[in-house]
Amino acid sequence: MTRNGDTDGTLHATNAHLRGRGGSAPWIDRFAGLSRLPDDIKKTLTDSSQVVSVPAGTVVFGPGHIPDNLLLLLEGSVRVSQTSEQGREIVLYRVEAGQSCVLTTACLLAHEAYAAEGIAETDVKAVAIPRATFDDLVSRAPLFRDFVFTAYSRRITDLFRVVDEVAFGRIDMRLAERLLTLSRDGDEVKATHQQLATELGTAREVISRQLQEFQRRGWIEQERGRILLHDRKHLTALRDSL
Repeated sequence: MTRNGDTDGTLHATNAHLRGRGGSAPWIDRFAGLSRLPDDIKKTLTDSSQVVSVPAGTVVFGPGHIPDNLLLLLEGSVRVSQTSEQGREIVLYRVEAGQSCVLTTACLLAHEAYAAEGIAETDVKAVAIPRATFDDLVSRAPLFRDFVFTAYSRRITDLFRVVDEVAFGRIDMRLAERLLTLSRDGDEVKATHQQLATELGTAREVISRQLQEFQRRGWIEQERGRILLHDRKHLTALRDSL
């Protein structure tokens, strides 16, 4: 994972992983706000954009880097996190298929550098819309501008929820919620105590104590690098009390 001192080199290496796959139209229909665009605006988008792929573990962006493209995810997941000066990391949100990154949008609009890091959690395929096209269409295409700002406003709401949870939420409720989310409706979470602490913006020791309590109640079972969910009912009830 990059830090301020080595971000540029990592991003340079990341760019070498990009694999263009053409800018043909089918991807545009996967985004409701874009499928309604006039034909001439669609053509501008598809002619100038490129479908790219990066492997899991790639640093997609990092602190100090000014974005060149708006990425619309077609497949995979990108984890966006921020690290404090003391070295504590917190996951801000994830960008999933069918979504764009609010931080990238903000940096493109403000012509500023990233203050957080985005890492591909899985193999990722995305549409890269160049800054010049983004600026052009935001200024002259109301439907494209609506698409950008609708996605932006939804993500800002999500970020406020993260701030509220970190500042005021009970850790047991938040941990239950995160275990259920990361399990993706299954019975297993592949994560260490430190990774869960990063997800929730707290200390590893706090997570370890709470997991031990969940295990004592028979809700989970801990193994090396993974957690088995044995009682989703009680975890769900605790999550829903948030």
